[in-house]
Amino acid sequence: MIKAKKMPLFENAFELYLNPLIRRSFANVFGRDIVQPPSQPVLFIANHSSWWDGLLFFFLNRSVWRHDVHMMMDEKGLKRYGFFRYLGAFSINRSKPKDILASLQYAEQLLLSGKTVILFPQGEEFHQEIRPLGFSTGIAYLMEHCPDVPAIPVSFYYSFRHERKPEVWVQQGKPFYYAEIAGEARKEKTASIEQAITEQLDQLKSQVVSENTAAFRKFTGRRK
Repeated sequence: MIKAKKMPLFENAFELYLNPLIRRSFANVFGRDIVQPPSQPVLFIANHSSWWDGLLFFFLNRSVWRHDVHMMMDEKGLKRYGFFRYLGAFSINRSKPKDILASLQYAEQLLLSGKTVILFPQGEEFHQEIRPLGFSTGIAYLMEHCPDVPAIPVSFYYSFRHERKPEVWVQQGKPFYYAEIAGEARKEKTASIEQAITEQLDQLKSQVVSENTAAFRKFTGRRK
């Protein structure tokens, strides 16, 4: 596996590049309940439908959360975009069971050392309307081995509305712990997590469809 190689100077420089890029690419970035977690570390869990997801995590972390974040990323993608290593990305190769375990153990050590980890349990990018989301059991494994670390669900939804450019809507959910997850076996707990994330994503979609902008904070875009 490919380990992260964070470089604070690179993070600072990348922020100067990323913020204007996001403002040029999206008409608006809306966020709901985007607040700094009360503790560190945390495990962020999110649906994965766009290449932008990881960059938006970085943007929100630099804007609000300000954690020492690391992100699990598909090995092919990390090899293609190697600079993500300097932002805290590390790889997983889902075609090799030993590599999967190595990546999960690396994530576990990051959490136990006080680092925050971002995980996309779908493993790959899928259209945001795909159901079921199809989570892998790695999320349950990681929470089982780090039961004192809270997991925080984050949902992304991309949409076109009244602007030439797309909008992205982000919802941050309430933290939960391993002991609160329904089920006994790892598959059962994974299913429970997936159901909760699906419900949050569908609720976010309903807010987007109803254009309930009043419930969201604008991170970019024109302010009225």
